[in-house]
Amino acid sequence: MLIETESTPNPATLKFLPGRAVMEAGTRDFASPEEAQASPLATALFTLGDVTGVFFGRDFVSVTIAPGAEWRDVKPDVLGIVMDHFLADMPLFHPASAAGISVPGEAEDGGFADDPADADIIEQIKELIETRVRPAVANDGGDIVYRGFDKGNVYLKMQGACAGCPSSTATLKHGIESLLKHYVPEVTAVHAV
Repeated sequence: MLIETESTPNPATLKFLPGRAVMEAGTRDFASPEEAQASPLATALFTLGDVTGVFFGRDFVSVTIAPGAEWRDVKPDVLGIVMDHFLADMPLFHPASAAGISVPGEAEDGGFADDPADADIIEQIKELIETRVRPAVANDGGDIVYRGFDKGNVYLKMQGACAGCPSSTATLKHGIESLLKHYVPEVTAVHAV
């Protein structure tokens, strides 16, 4: 099995492509070893010590290392863990009952409760994010998730390679904000949460 790697705009993050589906639908972001306990693969990656983030996309795994760590030292271990996981056909997540699964709501996860009066605007924003923004950032090993709209302000959560990326502010302000303002005149600013 060949695991391809790609650099991302975030120098602390590399994208690992196992040549098969990682997530059938959606994405999953792990920002700590405690969050990673839901996944054998994420748990194994965090045991390396230098790993500070793991992100599962449709066909890739993004791994972020700590400041001061060097990819030349960590990459062989990450490749070994990812390869062993997929060669053994291990499950991505530990089996659990539905009662053990918790998905934070938008307000709980740094988002905002949307005003029902803004439903049409919010639908336009979500559609643009889904069709124009998310595919582009997935190519860079990350994801951007809608978290709310309030008085012209759009709130987005950056995940994977996008979180902590030096160019994320430029992407957010010059790329995403410009796009949303162009198609949705009610949008006045975009903020990361």
